[in-house]
Amino acid sequence: MRLKFVGIRLLRGLLTLWFAVTVAFFLVRLLPGDPVLAVADPNMTEELRAKLLADFGLDRPLFVQYAEYMVQLLQGNMGISFRQALPVTEVLLERLPWTLILTMSALAVTVIVGIPLGVLAATRAHRLTDRIVQVTGITAQSLFVPSIGVFLLYTLGVVIPIFPIGGAINLDATGFDATLSMLHHLVLPGLSLVLIQLGNFVLSMRSTLLEALGEDYVALAKAKGVRPRAVVWKHAVRNALLPTTTLAGLQLGALFGGAILTETIYAYPGIGRAIYEAVGQQDYPVLQGAFILLAAAVVVANLITDLAYGFLDPRVRTS
Repeated sequence: MRLKFVGIRLLRGLLTLWFAVTVAFFLVRLLPGDPVLAVADPNMTEELRAKLLADFGLDRPLFVQYAEYMVQLLQGNMGISFRQALPVTEVLLERLPWTLILTMSALAVTVIVGIPLGVLAATRAHRLTDRIVQVTGITAQSLFVPSIGVFLLYTLGVVIPIFPIGGAINLDATGFDATLSMLHHLVLPGLSLVLIQLGNFVLSMRSTLLEALGEDYVALAKAKGVRPRAVVWKHAVRNALLPTTTLAGLQLGALFGGAILTETIYAYPGIGRAIYEAVGQQDYPVLQGAFILLAAAVVVANLITDLAYGFLDPRVRTS
């Protein structure tokens, strides 16, 4: 793989991340209210308020704060949480594994289920099976994360209490029981994300596979007497997976965005829940750090997708 190809992608990723950091910094400061009131008595004296603002570094001009924050960030320091009085890195690293478990599980299920469904629809194009898959996929595309989350929470957590309605694990569980508890708590939030993403993935797989099945190399394989199943899976599907790989990377970014709402609905202790709590507390450092982590995850996912696509298709590297 050409170094120029990798270098350009890395530069794009760094510029995107810088832009995300900048937007996050200024965006959180547009929130209404006073962050000092979130950690102190509303009836405090003006002298105490001024001291707290100075301690938080909020008494300086905005662009001075930005410059200082960027310098600290380059040194790996995201600041101190206003509310918890702990390093932001420590606060977020405690939450990050839960978000990774949720999003990676949802992406894995989406890919594992979506590819066979897309193949099924494409190989039975314009038949009843294909129409059912298409209608279901289009319906899934129209779903909204809070709507499906509240529906699953109420039906499978309250009306039919099969799954827990909050948290990520039973605190008293140990060993194998802890693993089972974690998986039990993961079902509803994970299913919410899968249902939102699956329709788009299946329809994309169907479309690209139909296009691949019409190519000359597929006709040649059939003329040589290759079994129909081998024609589909060994020839057509391999080429149809190229654009689907890109979609999977893009969907990972969407999953991180969906995780914010999903974790809030299910009180799942990930980065998304930390963002929800930090907004209510006007905890600027935690908000900024959470946005940066999510942005970095999306940038890395897209970078890996670009590099993987370039590896699978040499034409991308030379274009």
